[in-house]
Amino acid sequence: MTAHSFNPTLLREYDIRGIFGQTLSAEDAVALGRAFGSQIAEAGGRHVAVGYDGRLSSPELEAALVDGLVSTGMRVSRVGRGPTPLLYYAVCELPADGGIMVTGSHNPPNYNGFKMMLASGSVFGSQIQALGARAAEGRFATGQGSEEPVDLQQAYVDRLLRDFEGPRDLKVAWDAGNGAAGDAMVALTARLPGEHILLNAEIDGTFPAHHPDPTVAENLEQLIDTVRSQGCDLGIAFDGDGDRIGAVDGKGRILWGDQLMLLLARDVLKAHPGATIIADVKASQMLFDGIAELGGQPLMWKTGHSLIKAKMKETGSPFAGEMSAHLFFADRFYGYDDALYGAVRLLNALGTYGDSLAAFRESLPQLINTPEIRFPVDEARKFDIVDEVAERVKESGAEVIDVDGVRVRDGDGWWLLRASNTQDVLVARCEAPSDTGLQRLKLLLGEQLRQSGLEPPDF
Repeated sequence: MTAHSFNPTLLREYDIRGIFGQTLSAEDAVALGRAFGSQIAEAGGRHVAVGYDGRLSSPELEAALVDGLVSTGMRVSRVGRGPTPLLYYAVCELPADGGIMVTGSHNPPNYNGFKMMLASGSVFGSQIQALGARAAEGRFATGQGSEEPVDLQQAYVDRLLRDFEGPRDLKVAWDAGNGAAGDAMVALTARLPGEHILLNAEIDGTFPAHHPDPTVAENLEQLIDTVRSQGCDLGIAFDGDGDRIGAVDGKGRILWGDQLMLLLARDVLKAHPGATIIADVKASQMLFDGIAELGGQPLMWKTGHSLIKAKMKETGSPFAGEMSAHLFFADRFYGYDDALYGAVRLLNALGTYGDSLAAFRESLPQLINTPEIRFPVDEARKFDIVDEVAERVKESGAEVIDVDGVRVRDGDGWWLLRASNTQDVLVARCEAPSDTGLQRLKLLLGEQLRQSGLEPPDF
């Protein structure tokens, strides 16, 4: 078969992603199907599940992807439109040897891409580069494959509900952001007790209401207004492909990923005393200290959903998460990030302890932190800059964690600098118990950047 070269910007650390009609085409989808199917065939597999999100380009890309897979002899189960976790569920439950989700996640409407998994876990890093190399060489298997539609939506919602043990009388606002979780959200809430107000449940790849990224405060404004005006106990939001969750309490205040993790860790550690709970380097110190106080073993690890999942398997961790609100439950679940399942477990946690989400939020240590600051830097320099900073702060005798970039503990606060694996940017964050302390940390970080020839961003 004909060799194919992907645009080099497509092959990212955790997925394949680009602008449809510019850096990404249906021909890329065919080639990916051929490369992935060939890899599965060489490993002795034959069955691949495929799903797609609500973007306008997703049906075309999904059809092309299936053609490529079938040409390598794969039996393809087409699970249709839905959230990325539906595809993960399909791989686990059919079971399949691998799966590909056509999704642009939370990127703008003109973006799209592919998330891949094997029965053994995520496909990322060098594995993605190997698929690109295989396509460039035209090293494809050939065979007489087949494809069939498989409707798992009902079974998926049944599985989500199986672990529900939450309160019966909550009033909850839900916002799918017109993303791929919409249909499943409608089906799930129809069977949950309590009162449910649904926002932007219709799947629409133009995202007419707001951008589907619940980690950005402005994207939660509609949900916050609804919670306050309707007197809801809490609000829950999803990103474009349903693998990340956002939440606001009954007073309309946002709870970020690390804050939700601490609430959920209480439940998990009750079932698994002393267990290892993993969070990424961007998470608040409040989370790591809180896990330890609950009797758990906190483990700080690298950012990236594929890297977190791999570390969970290695350590046997029942629960992990990221500041970006990917939440991974191996406790009673499959170990992948499913925001709808996370919502079910959030409701359970509120029922277990009898708290409102607002009361939980008010019980947390009062810390002040910057959001995740991302600023552009020369791609060729980004990792070197982090290494230079790490070397200088270590020589100064500071307390340094360098599992992913450099995180420096200074007094009762900390600052972080790491290089993004997916973009030509550096990522910074600072946290302290006071405005004065936060300003001091910003100045320390800024001085380190200047020493490496960079003008600090506006914090």
